[in-house]
Amino acid sequence: MERLQKYLASCGVASRRKSEELIKEGAVSVNDVIVTELGTQVGNNDVVKVNGVVISREEKVYYVLNKPVGYITSVKDELNRPTILDLFEEKDRRNRIYPVGRLDFDTAGVLLVTNDGEFSNKLMKANFEVEKEYVARVEGIVTKLEILDLKKGVTLKTGYATKPCKARKVSIDRKNNSTLLNIIIHEGKNHQVRLMCEAIGHKVKKLTRVRVGSITLDDIPRGCYRRLKIHEVKELMGR
Repeated sequence: MERLQKYLASCGVASRRKSEELIKEGAVSVNDVIVTELGTQVGNNDVVKVNGVVISREEKVYYVLNKPVGYITSVKDELNRPTILDLFEEKDRRNRIYPVGRLDFDTAGVLLVTNDGEFSNKLMKANFEVEKEYVARVEGIVTKLEILDLKKGVTLKTGYATKPCKARKVSIDRKNNSTLLNIIIHEGKNHQVRLMCEAIGHKVKKLTRVRVGSITLDDIPRGCYRRLKIHEVKELMGR
């Protein structure tokens, strides 16, 4: 027996939290009876439906995409802009995959994509603290004191105070008045790295996420993807 919301997540319906919302909304039935109690248990012989459609466990798939600039980190967009799913082959899209977290429209790099709600939910938890590494080209020459401020944590214009992080200067381009930074954070607030750089007085010109946990962009051309290996999934899950 298994809790209903966990079963929904394992079937790739949604994250566990979103599955709980679906249950509360009355969108889920077990053996043709609408269920709204989160503690409901289901077994192998139960017929579970979401909005009248029978669901079942599906193969869990995990990908790393080298996201290009100019793609929305979503499965659909109301403005008909290209989404990250447009970069996947039709046979892989059939697994009802979706992105884990997000990368801005104008940010490139490592993006994890899956149909495993439990995997996605765990990686997105604030206290899980998986490392996310970025390379940022910013306007102006960044000083040692500004790097120290980043390391200690800065207050964003949203009012959020960031946690301590790792930050260093990779190189300085005095001719074009810019600095290349390497920043490693554990958090995942919207536009966080861009806002962190703005907080020390430097606007981001170009931003790439080069690593999530142990997953990098090695041998993955921009706009391409590959399946994660079993040991990579286990490492990300902390097992």
